[in-house]
Amino acid sequence: MLAILFLYAFLSNVALAVIPHEPVVVRYGSQIGVWPTAVIATAGTVAASWFDHRAFSRLIARLADRKENSPGWLAWVRVQFARAPFAVIVLSALTPLPFFPFKALAFAERFPLVPYLGAVALGRLPRYLLLAWLGYQLKVPAWVFLAMSLPFLIPTFKRWICPWQSVS
Repeated sequence: MLAILFLYAFLSNVALAVIPHEPVVVRYGSQIGVWPTAVIATAGTVAASWFDHRAFSRLIARLADRKENSPGWLAWVRVQFARAPFAVIVLSALTPLPFFPFKALAFAERFPLVPYLGAVALGRLPRYLLLAWLGYQLKVPAWVFLAMSLPFLIPTFKRWICPWQSVS
């Protein structure tokens, strides 16, 4: 059961994942407890972050260095990010905002691997603790969990059914 959570956390956080992690963390929190859920989900997320950093950081950094890929507003965003990259990554990992833009900024700014992984872990662990705690407190039945998960999966299903259309 823990290996499945780890693998799911990895798959739902790697690159531009299209599967949600929140409902699964809530469900596991009700099944195996708050701390085991949060720690294993964080470990899977950190593993996905390690993979992303190794696989994409050089490519994104090279693309970001091209003049045609640096409009004025993006240069401003990069300067703001560079002021406190660790804090920005922690806060973005903590919030429900999409994480991939901040991941791309970290790679564009050549943020080192170890501090990047630390920031991801520091941001995700409290988030996963809260989600697992909600699952533990609410003891969501399986049918409610499935019903809550379906809306999150609509973009994924749309992409599988109509891969030639963009997801809005």
